[in-house]
Amino acid sequence: MKLLSLKAPLLAASLLLASCTGIPEGLAPVQPFELNRYLGEWHEIARLDHSFERGLTQVTANYSLNPDGSVKVLNRGFSAQENEWEEAEGLAKMNGPADQGRLKVSFFGPFYGAYNIVKLAPDYSMALIVGPDLTYAWLLARSPNPDKTQCQAFFDEATRIGIKPDSWIRLSPC
Repeated sequence: MKLLSLKAPLLAASLLLASCTGIPEGLAPVQPFELNRYLGEWHEIARLDHSFERGLTQVTANYSLNPDGSVKVLNRGFSAQENEWEEAEGLAKMNGPADQGRLKVSFFGPFYGAYNIVKLAPDYSMALIVGPDLTYAWLLARSPNPDKTQCQAFFDEATRIGIKPDSWIRLSPC
């Protein structure tokens, strides 16, 4: 198993994102938000294209609480080209009030990128996350094969906020 995204393009993309911990204009993070309910394993259902995840399938993100209140982030995906699993470990911290779904995530030391939860199922089964702008977006679910009606509601919200439907890389039949 090798480290996920230790390629030059990833480093460049991460550095560009590093100082960007804002939220796109006109959007707000979900509120109320309970970090403890958000912890655990999530499956990537869809994402926008970026070099640091290009070619990966079966992508998961696992969030666990550190003793200091920060969040350990473990991203994992399978690269068919390399025929192996790739992993990246990072650190997330709240980026505002604790009852808002707004975090900042770092995979490279002091450099953080925005992790804004802009739609969250009431039962915490699905989440729409955007970065500092709408070129970074992910649809995550607790199940690798979530309900299609729920998926459509989240894709509809993504379209409403300005993400083009044909820009998604879909990893699930959702």
